[in-house]
Amino acid sequence: MNAFDFIEMKFPAKADYVGVARLTISGIANRMGFSYEDIEDLKVAVSEAISNVVAHAYDDGGEVTIGFGVYEDRLEIMVADHGGSFNLNDIKGEIGPYKQTEAVESLREGGFGLFLINTLMDKVEINNGYGVIVLMTKFLRETGVGLEGQISNT
Repeated sequence: MNAFDFIEMKFPAKADYVGVARLTISGIANRMGFSYEDIEDLKVAVSEAISNVVAHAYDDGGEVTIGFGVYEDRLEIMVADHGGSFNLNDIKGEIGPYKQTEAVESLREGGFGLFLINTLMDKVEINNGYGVIVLMTKFLRETGVGLEGQISNT
C-alpha cells in the first residue's frame, strides 16, 4: 500500500460548517496539484455528501466526520454521519461500490446528491452498516498536450 497522509475533521452536522469543509478540501487539493476544475468538482461532491448528512442523518444535531486520504496519485474523501473516528482498513474492508441501479432510498432520501457525487468523482463507495459512510476518490491527473495538439487529462 502506498504511503499516505490522513487528515480527519469533526464538526456539528449543521449547514453552517459546509463552507469549512469546502475550504479544507480546496486547500488540500490545491496543495496536491489538482486542476481548478477538479477542485471545483471536489468541493461540490463534498458539499453534497455533507448536506445529505445535515438534512437526513440526525433529528437533533450530531456530528459529521470527514477524512482525507492524501496519496501521491489520488485523494480519498470519507464522509460519515455517525461521528466516530475512521479506521481506514475496516472501512475499506466493508465498503462497496455505489451502483446507479441501487435503490437510493436504502441509503437516504434524495438520490440526486449521490448521482451528482458519482458523476463528479472517479470512484464512489458506500457503507451503510452503521450510519452512512461515503468514500469518494478523485485521481490526480497531469494536464498535458495530447498528440493531436488537444489538451487532455491523462
